[in-house]
Amino acid sequence: MKAGLIWADTLCQLNSSTFALMLPQLLERAAQQGVNAILMPSITTADCTQLKTLASTHCDQIPGLVYTLGIHPLYVDQVTEDDLVMLQKQIEHALPDPRFVGLGEIGLDYFVAGVDVAKQEFIFRAQLDIAEQFQLPVVLHSRRAHDQILKALRLRAKISGVVHAFNGSIQQAEQFIGLGFKLSFGGAATYARALQIRRLLKELPLESIVIETDAPDIPPAWLKEEDGLFNEPAYLPRIAQELSNIRNVPIEEFSKAVWGNTLQAFPRWSALMANTSNPSTLS
Repeated sequence: MKAGLIWADTLCQLNSSTFALMLPQLLERAAQQGVNAILMPSITTADCTQLKTLASTHCDQIPGLVYTLGIHPLYVDQVTEDDLVMLQKQIEHALPDPRFVGLGEIGLDYFVAGVDVAKQEFIFRAQLDIAEQFQLPVVLHSRRAHDQILKALRLRAKISGVVHAFNGSIQQAEQFIGLGFKLSFGGAATYARALQIRRLLKELPLESIVIETDAPDIPPAWLKEEDGLFNEPAYLPRIAQELSNIRNVPIEEFSKAVWGNTLQAFPRWSALMANTSNPSTLS
């Protein structure tokens, strides 16, 4: 991978048990590859303390290590309205922390059978209201639910952010972009059979694109699960190289664009990077 480029991983599950015994080494590998910023999403309100601790503990390795707070749609079965009250309090307490940058991972998931759709929608709308109240961006999880999410967003024009692992239609992409959202792409696009995702990468405006690993999930095409390998943020530059190849743009142009797009999507993340000890290397 070409030296001197910088990268931001807009979604990486660093608090996964997969990484528990190797986190310093994993982050060192990422830093050596130019990954200077990583966003850790929360899944439930129970993640708050751990994410805040990880962000403060490992910021020497990754200057732009940040987190979001929220309730994932696949975990709503165990959620009560008390959790929404707790989430709001956690966000209020996190606001002074410059490494807290928004709400996420929130959204809707109509792909997995047996999940209470009505409850998903209630929890999602409530979290959008919280985001609007605090004027915070969101990280959206959307599977087979783009139209429903777009409908909810149109009622809250001040909300923007990133759609994680986007895999909708061109028309849906254009609607998200029109609402001020960036669309995130990662390892799924490295598979030759991912024709729709590759088409999106080719046709969408570059200023609408950000990148992610979703590590340890969504492994790129060169990893083989049977070999015991898993995704990690150090692979982000290689993923980015393949994405830039699909777009047929120089890797330097792609790096600059997706870095700027990421900071535009998350104003608090942008402010953090502007206040790092050596911001000239990160702009």
